[in-house]
Amino acid sequence: MTDVTALPHVVGVLGGGRMGAGIAHAFLTKGATVIVVERDHEAAAGAQGRVAEAVAKSAARGTLEGTPEEALARFSTSTDYASFVHCGLVVEAVPEDYELKVGALKAVEEHLSADAFLASNTSSLSVSGLANELRRPTHFVGLHFFNPVPASTLIEVVLGEKTSPELAVAAKSWTEALGKTAVVVNDAPGFASSRLGVAIALEAMRMVEEGVASAEDIDAAMVLGYKHPTGPLKTTDIVGLDVRLGIAEYLHSTLGDRFAPPQILRDKVARGELGRKSGKGFFDWKD
Repeated sequence: MTDVTALPHVVGVLGGGRMGAGIAHAFLTKGATVIVVERDHEAAAGAQGRVAEAVAKSAARGTLEGTPEEALARFSTSTDYASFVHCGLVVEAVPEDYELKVGALKAVEEHLSADAFLASNTSSLSVSGLANELRRPTHFVGLHFFNPVPASTLIEVVLGEKTSPELAVAAKSWTEALGKTAVVVNDAPGFASSRLGVAIALEAMRMVEEGVASAEDIDAAMVLGYKHPTGPLKTTDIVGLDVRLGIAEYLHSTLGDRFAPPQILRDKVARGELGRKSGKGFFDWKD
């Protein structure tokens, strides 16, 4: 009988952007064979490059099991969902859009074996809601990785209403096998991390909007006074202002006005000031 608490031998990741590549790297460096499926060959090549770069950095830090060549020999990319057929686990890491995720998860599920598990890296969407769109909701769980994945020591394990007890135990065990700590939460809007993180970030934005203090000083207060590794506004820039706006709008619709996005956030997103990825957000990232 297969031990489901052991790290799966073959892991799939749907989406090879910054988060997806980080997730692939996490499993790859712990000995798994990893397959990333992307929408087209150009995107797949980008994912290949991101993972190879992350593996090289791990080797330089001395945190890689084996050589970079050995790790990358266990890594491949594809544009075909059928490539997931031998995976014991597939982690979906597509953009934070409910309909997009539902379509992607359904497509992946069609190619999985009966005993394979499926997870979403969603940071705020209802795991139970996504599970209800699938044929096997008992085999589905939320695995919320944090950016940047190689440096983060946390995975938020989000249990849907129908997640099996077996999978709940396995997900926590996989997290530990990756050298990270699991925080287990029941499905709720924003879970624990996004709900608290966004609440602090939105208030920090309102303070900038009201002229209480500069973005630099607000972040310094949280870093120096509360020992946050990064301030809420710089974290927003790293995550992406568009991503934060989407999460805030979802939490506003489910939890009420305390999560209403400030106008400064809407204005910056409308101007294309999305944070680090665009070169400007609450801070200047062009240098």
